[in-house]
Amino acid sequence: MDSLAAELRDAGQAALWEHAEQLAEPQRSMFVVQLREVDWRHIARLYQAAVAPGTGTDAIREKARRAQPPERLIRLADVAAEHLQQARARGEAALRAGVVAAMVVAGGQGTRLGSQAPKGLLPIGPLSGKSLFQGFAEQVLARGRRYGTRIPYLIMTSDATHADTVAFWREHGLFGLADEDVRFFCQGSLPAVDAATGRALLAAPGQLALSPDGHGGLLAALQRSGLLRELAARGIETLFYHQVDNPTTIVCDPVFLGWHLLKGAEVSTKVVAKRSAEEPMGVAVTVDGVTQIIEYSDLPREVAAQVDSAGRLRIWAGSTAIHAFQRDFLEQAAADPRGLPFHIARKVVPYWTPETGFVEPSAPNAFKFERFIFDVLPWARQPLMVEVDRSAEFNPVKNRTGADTPETARAAVQAVYRRWLREAGAIIGDDVPIEISPLVALDADQVRAKVAPGTAFTHPVDWSRPGE
Repeated sequence: MDSLAAELRDAGQAALWEHAEQLAEPQRSMFVVQLREVDWRHIARLYQAAVAPGTGTDAIREKARRAQPPERLIRLADVAAEHLQQARARGEAALRAGVVAAMVVAGGQGTRLGSQAPKGLLPIGPLSGKSLFQGFAEQVLARGRRYGTRIPYLIMTSDATHADTVAFWREHGLFGLADEDVRFFCQGSLPAVDAATGRALLAAPGQLALSPDGHGGLLAALQRSGLLRELAARGIETLFYHQVDNPTTIVCDPVFLGWHLLKGAEVSTKVVAKRSAEEPMGVAVTVDGVTQIIEYSDLPREVAAQVDSAGRLRIWAGSTAIHAFQRDFLEQAAADPRGLPFHIARKVVPYWTPETGFVEPSAPNAFKFERFIFDVLPWARQPLMVEVDRSAEFNPVKNRTGADTPETARAAVQAVYRRWLREAGAIIGDDVPIEISPLVALDADQVRAKVAPGTAFTHPVDWSRPGE
């Protein structure tokens, strides 16, 4: 107890110990356990970095001014049909060999959508109302069946979403996936601190205001859970990574996996053309010969707005947060003593104090500390960027209104299905509702096998269940 009190005092958090002493048991003991889980000296260093002039965001923005378009890049317009087929064949071979696993980061809640539930529970099926989770699970199951293998699916949660996520998957029988193929693991958390003083905030009496440590917490969480060892024992060599909010993700996309493997990349990222200089997307760039992703908030406005001789954005390659990793590269990154850098975000964080009770600020009042998985890119000897069709593959659910809403995502999903039918020679109007389960057809090739050319669809096409 004395050592904890000293650590808090040295880190400028003496008020936390004073608060602990005022609590009755068992709340006091539970709070002390929570306090012991935090490296308070590290939190103090992060806060000092956040407020120190000429460091943190300022240094990143100065580096961003030297950004160039990414050097190791496969562009859609430059890909010959024969090379595309080679990539597909290589990815399919890896899937058949059973050396590929999939991984989704699902630690976020649908707060901006008006819900406190895990975002993966969002009903997104245009006709069925299937959740984001179910759509991805059906892809994993269908692709495994297509290539005669079983694909492990790793689901990273947070303290806020773990229990509800596990319960949802169990309630739905893991959506047909085998129990040994689904693994849940929880990312870490860090306390939010008051931006003016650096003092840790309380969410309630005896409870720190914690937030997830970012998708970069993946490395520590994989290592802590033993999943890296489990994957190695199972013979997994490549991991497909995606986020939970993009329903048009092609999970374990064989073409993307093929490019990744043919180019000998340790980490690959799908990118799309930004809609505008102002669009809030991280961008893939090369700075001083090093490929990396820079957060949109760290990219100076004058750099983001630069155009080439054809009037197109010079820094154009928006990150989709879809990656492929070699397992041994992640093992090395997880063991690297440098650790991924922390990013500092100024956010609105509700808090409680003994003097004021619960407070909901109207403006950003606190710092949150996060790691981003894309910061492993500079550690790779052979990183790769692969441009994909934005309309077909990047339609995230971010907002309640405006752009990137559940409605725009459902429309995008249906546009993909209509494209598949039209490629098969079918006739269907843009106003005909449609949904195709991955268990019915994974892509245009499988739709082509089900539809005769010239078939006209004038009523809702509900292929949301196997057997349709």
